[in-house]
Amino acid sequence: MSVGIEFGIDNPLLSAVSGLLFDPSCYLFPVFFGQRFKNPIPFLFYFVLPTMAATTTVTVPHMGGIKVGYRLSSPSGSIDKTKPTVVLINSMCTTVSLFDDQFSNEELTSAVNLLAIEPLGHGSTFALKRENFTYWDTAEMALQVMDALGVEKAFALGTSQGGWMVVRMALLAPERILGLLPLGTSMDSESAYSRTQGSWDPAAVLTPFLEKWSVSESTPDFVVDEQWRGMVTGLGFGAAPKPELLAFWDETLKQVYVGDEGRKKVRMALTNLLERDGLLLRLRHIRCPVYWLQGEQDPVFGVKLPAEHIKLFTSSPEATLTLVPGGGHFLNATSPREVQEALLRMVSKYSA
Repeated sequence: MSVGIEFGIDNPLLSAVSGLLFDPSCYLFPVFFGQRFKNPIPFLFYFVLPTMAATTTVTVPHMGGIKVGYRLSSPSGSIDKTKPTVVLINSMCTTVSLFDDQFSNEELTSAVNLLAIEPLGHGSTFALKRENFTYWDTAEMALQVMDALGVEKAFALGTSQGGWMVVRMALLAPERILGLLPLGTSMDSESAYSRTQGSWDPAAVLTPFLEKWSVSESTPDFVVDEQWRGMVTGLGFGAAPKPELLAFWDETLKQVYVGDEGRKKVRMALTNLLERDGLLLRLRHIRCPVYWLQGEQDPVFGVKLPAEHIKLFTSSPEATLTLVPGGGHFLNATSPREVQEALLRMVSKYSA
């Protein structure tokens, strides 16, 4: 995540004026006080952080129309047909910014097109006509984004919920997905059995949020709860994330999940998480290679379930599980080097 430094003015009127000078896709985060001058206007240094959700969108026809937020690594803004393409799907309540480490890696972007797509209920993506959706809808939507951008075939990498989304993509269009890289994920529903194998119990913790967000009256002043924001970063980024990383994602969630539409958006994202269907009986239908990476320190799904589930990809030409020492739940962020190595290895071996 790139960080620039700008000056800001700690004065309500002047701050409002100076705010017009900044890119609206950035936000200002004060880091320390400067000296007061004779005029008594105090100054602050600010970190100016980059865009949080996707700034590029495309409309696809699924569900009567979906405006989809996406990010492309090509400087031209279009797919480089000389390179293979890798679709990236982010984790719960994050955005395309989850893949900042991948987009800033020149070795990776010189080898492939990176196409990050924000799922329904996330970032800049929203359905134009329908409120309810499932993970299958996001999978179909992502395939239609590929259509819209001229991508015939792609590898697909997904973090946490993104893992079972990209597997759905391969089930819906097996001829189009060249390989899968699920990260920090599970292929089961939130089943009682999964909890016996070290998986978390989200219903106990998260259902109160769902009930709170399911009110019938309009909520124009809604901002997603501080406790929720803390859980996303606490579960995702490991034991000791940098303060600026926590500040970035705290602000991101506040900007994405705001107002009545933001409440409905996060409510449906959570509904999908709690009530999703498992894929265990469908994994035998996956016919592309699967390189599954799981952090040894993953607090959500642990390591026992992935060890069981990777064995169910019985029709894949190659299905491997790599346990990453020290890796957390949002594995592409906590262990970007290991993810890059696996991705380039798959692309090198299986590019058509």
